[in-house]
Amino acid sequence: MLPKPEHLGPEYAAQFSDPSVVAAYPHRPPYPPDVFPILAGLVAGQPRAVLDIGCGTGDIARGLAPLVERVDAVDISAPMLALGRTLPGGDHPRLRWLLGRAEDTASEPPYGLITAGESLHWMEWDVLLPRLARLLAPGGVLAIVGREPEPEPWGEELRPLFPRYSTNRQFRPYDLIEELVQRGLFTPLGERVTEPMVVRQPVGVYVESFHSRNGLSRDRMTPEETAAFDREVAALVAPFVEDGAVELRMRGHIRWGLPSAAAP
Repeated sequence: MLPKPEHLGPEYAAQFSDPSVVAAYPHRPPYPPDVFPILAGLVAGQPRAVLDIGCGTGDIARGLAPLVERVDAVDISAPMLALGRTLPGGDHPRLRWLLGRAEDTASEPPYGLITAGESLHWMEWDVLLPRLARLLAPGGVLAIVGREPEPEPWGEELRPLFPRYSTNRQFRPYDLIEELVQRGLFTPLGERVTEPMVVRQPVGVYVESFHSRNGLSRDRMTPEETAAFDREVAALVAPFVEDGAVELRMRGHIRWGLPSAAAP
């Protein structure tokens, strides 16, 4: 089995329990509403149960719960789950929050759909994917969900800031699906990209959203680094600010397929 890229190791995944990352997480732009009926349409079998792995504050689980019979939302970060319970839809009667690793947390299969929103890259693939195959109902799939901004006019100048300030010095560009496929752990079956959704964010919220990302935790950057990063981002977007806010156009990107029943 090929080794996992070093920048996706457990020491970096642990940053999502940092208090500053948890506090910044709700500042991420939401998933477009079209994501949720697409996911609900992928649920197979009865009961219409979903397992959302690496759920964080439940951005997928809270939106999907009204459309299915049950959502089990699992995450290793107790602070993320605690915050998720307080957010809109966090107390939905069909939503159950589970603390633990997706690789071994007790669950109630079969699931007609397993979802992973911006989380699967942090997990132990050769252990997790075969387990997910066993948890799926016949016809069920694993859906990997992302939220992707259309190119911003300041994007080319923004990108170099991340390697300059990130505490994850090992980061390298990668494609999650390609990584899983070349290890024989995933067979893609389909893909959907939603229409763009316009999101307006106050400049301070937009800047703070970056501190919910790996490598930009306020708890791990120095105060001087944090202040400098924030100033540079705010300066880049300043020419495009209207009424104190920036405008983003966000798409949902859903790719689904079958996890391998056994690690190669």
